[in-house]
Amino acid sequence: MRAADALYPYERIRRHLEDRIASGHYAIGQKLPSETDLMRLFGVSRMTVNRAMKELEAAGLIERVPGSGSFVADRRAQGHLLAIHDIAAELARRGHRHHAQILARETLSGADLTDAGFPPETRVHRVRIRHFRDDEPVLVEDRWVDLAIAPAYEEADLTTETSYQVLMRLAPLQKAEHVVRAVAADAALAAQLALVPGAPVLLVHRRTWARERLCSIADLWHAGERYELVGRLS
Repeated sequence: MRAADALYPYERIRRHLEDRIASGHYAIGQKLPSETDLMRLFGVSRMTVNRAMKELEAAGLIERVPGSGSFVADRRAQGHLLAIHDIAAELARRGHRHHAQILARETLSGADLTDAGFPPETRVHRVRIRHFRDDEPVLVEDRWVDLAIAPAYEEADLTTETSYQVLMRLAPLQKAEHVVRAVAADAALAAQLALVPGAPVLLVHRRTWARERLCSIADLWHAGERYELVGRLS
């Protein structure tokens, strides 16, 4: 491995900015020195500076805005509110690793569905999953799936595929409904999300339809300090 003083010029620039972002010297949203300033500071060409900035952007550390400059990116996990996306893909786009842990799962019918929103004759598989951003829990998913529409969901390995991936493969959704509200984490949820009891949590109650009938109902609890929902309209 090359010593620090043997780094290529673009690597020295990248390392310089990485260290200052990590230390908080440059805060989230703060504008970074211009490419011209970095050229002067390091005595390098614009091409060298541009390569360093491209690598920082690819790593999700900065956002480059044409005509305005480069800014420190917000690397908190993000999810889109107005469309349904796969949490694993969302975290990967933000430069993070996703993994999941099954907390509980069971198949239910009859009176057990009284409060779920499915007719009592429905056979439903319920699963509770904890999702991690790197090694930090960011989401607890409590999902009910109609097995008449997606029977293979009952045996799906939800640690290697997300519910989104499985359901899009078995029963692609036709429409979805979201209700979002802020709640305080109770003791059990706080423990699952590594929060203190009473910490703010974003709860998304989601229903999806496939093949002309209700397919899935899910409560998605997002750790408010680590996860934000973003909606975009065009």
